[in-house]
This record gives sequence, structure tokens and C-alpha cells, in this order.
Amino acid sequence: MNAPRHLPAVSRRRFLGQLSAASALALAPRRLLAQAAGGRKLGVALVGLGGYSAGQLGPALKITEHCRLAGVVTGSAEKGKKWAADYGFPESSIYGYDTMAKMADNPAIDIVYVVTPNGLHAEHAIAAAKTGKHVICEKPMANTVAECDAIMAACKQAGVRLGMGYRLHYDPFHEELRRLVRTQEFGPFMQMTGGFGFTMGRHQWRAQKKLAGGGPLMDLGVYVIQETFMAAGSVPAVAITARELPKARPEFFVDVEESIEWTMEFANGANGAGYTSYNSNRNDFRAEAKGGWFEVGPAYSYRGLKAATSKGPVSVTPPASQQALQMDAFALHVRDGAPNLVPGEMGRRDMVVVEAIYASAAAGGKRVELKF
Repeated sequence: MNAPRHLPAVSRRRFLGQLSAASALALAPRRLLAQAAGGRKLGVALVGLGGYSAGQLGPALKITEHCRLAGVVTGSAEKGKKWAADYGFPESSIYGYDTMAKMADNPAIDIVYVVTPNGLHAEHAIAAAKTGKHVICEKPMANTVAECDAIMAACKQAGVRLGMGYRLHYDPFHEELRRLVRTQEFGPFMQMTGGFGFTMGRHQWRAQKKLAGGGPLMDLGVYVIQETFMAAGSVPAVAITARELPKARPEFFVDVEESIEWTMEFANGANGAGYTSYNSNRNDFRAEAKGGWFEVGPAYSYRGLKAATSKGPVSVTPPASQQALQMDAFALHVRDGAPNLVPGEMGRRDMVVVEAIYASAAAGGKRVELKF
């Protein structure tokens, strides 16, 4: 998609204010984990026991150093009992969605991780905050910016910490990109390109607007937006132009997009071209600067990532689990005051961009200024 590359900047005071907590991005995840010197493991309760909890978060909590699984919230008592047996927490720490408030009386639970469909994030994150527990919200933060604001307000009122389930901020391949941004080894990245897509083979909640908020942009596109912000560093994004692509399976994707592409403009003239789809396969990101380039692909997977720069392959040791690093880092934030690399403000920022992409596409590709 072609779009103007050099556009006037908008006011950035609020943008910078909202992301002040994210200045901690200059610290590498391994350094964060090294800050802890003992202390008890914090208890985590998973809200929603679907595929991501079962396949990734649960196994990760078996190898985390600073937190452990201490409870679950589920609509199935039998499923909850199986998790309790597998992970060694009492059945009294199994809750239903209608009994989440009772977690307030459970001192074994310190953190509640919301892993339900997007359209339920606000309801469940707010309910968790009201119990006095710290909150991790899986991406995207919510279906709308207004819901993001409601989550943040509830956490502030309850005096609890809020983090996002942005696992790639703890992956060493992506840390190399942020290192290049910090050191300016190649100079500022001025052209970023990324895409994430797969072919959805069966109908599921992710194709229902009420639960998902949208199509692949809400699920996969958030990763591309995140990566583009990583490459841009502290330079504010100022505008979006976007286009929804024709649907090959309109009977399948009735009320959400099947594929969409966009360009994000930055205040220094840089731009990032993004693409996401539920009907084609992509998993890549590339950032180019005057003095060199960085690319990663697969870029957004749980494992098997590969990266290179204009100087050669990136050689790092992949983590056993991105999710384990992510949850350990949040536990250290709660327990020891370590920086929060992925605060709620970051999740809200990304939803501002998502809403602008949808608005631009709905208006036939009209340029939409970003107002954070």
C-alpha cells in the first residue's frame, strides 16, 4: 500500500507521558531477572483455560523462578480440578467467572492473568483488580480504547499493578533489535516492514466481532504494531493509512476483516508497513537504517526464531519459554519493584493504533492522525 512518507508531527506530550513507565525498555530482560535476590514465589491465577493457557502459560509456570500457578478461573469445575491436581494447588483455589470476587480472600494468589477472549478482557481484568490482585492482561488489552481506559482506572483505584502479555519483549532476538535502537549502531530505522498471518481452517471466536473485536488485526497484527514501535524507539507515531483487502472467504469472515494492511507514520519521517491475515501465511519483520538493517523470521512464534543484521546472523541462546520470562519479570515488578517493560499504557497505545487502522480502512484509506 502506497502512502505519503513525510507528514507533519502531532503533539506528543500525552504520548510521552503515557509511556513514561516504558522507559525501562532500555533494560534487558536478563538483567531484570538478575535483580531478584530471594523472596517467595508469587501465586498466579489464570482466568480462562483455553489453548494458550494449556499449551503455553501452564507449562511455563512449571519452570518459572519467581511465580507459580496458585489458582484458576474456569467455567468447568472438572477442568479446574484437573489443573489443581496437575499443578498442586487446592481445589478451594478454583473459581468460576461469577465467583472471581472470592479471590480477595485467598492470600496464595498475588497476580491474576486474564486469558479469556478479547471481548471479555475488560470485564475480567476489572473484576481481578477489585479483588486487590495485580493484573496481567493478554493481548490485545481490550476491544476498544475506552475499555483499556476502564481497566487502567480500575487498577489505579485498587492500587494494583497492570502488565500486558507481551512475551516478545523478553525474547533475546527482539532484544537485539532494541539494543540496536538504543546504541544507534546503524542509525535510526527509517523503513520497517512486517507481516503476520495464517490460514484459519475452522470457525472460532476469533472470527466473531463481539468476542474478538475484529479479525487478524486484533490477534496477529498487534505483534507487527509492537515490533514497529520497538524499531522506532522513542520516536512518536503520528498517523495511519490503511486498507482492508478483498475477502476470499466472505462466508467465513462475516463481520471481521480477513486481511488488512497499513502504514504507520512517525514524527521523524520513518514509516512502518504492516500486514496481517487469516488467509495467508507470513511471519516476518525487517527494519532498515542508513547504516544497516535488522530482520527476524520467523518473527512472532513461541520458538524457532531466527534473526540477522547486515553484519551477519544474530547468535543468542533461545529461552526455554518466552512466557516464563514474561511472567517472572512481572513477578519481580510486583515483588521487588523491578521496572515493568510492558505496562498497561503500552497496551492502550497499541489499541489507539488498531482503532486508527480500522477507521482509515473504513474511510477508504484516509490518513488518520494518531491521538494518544
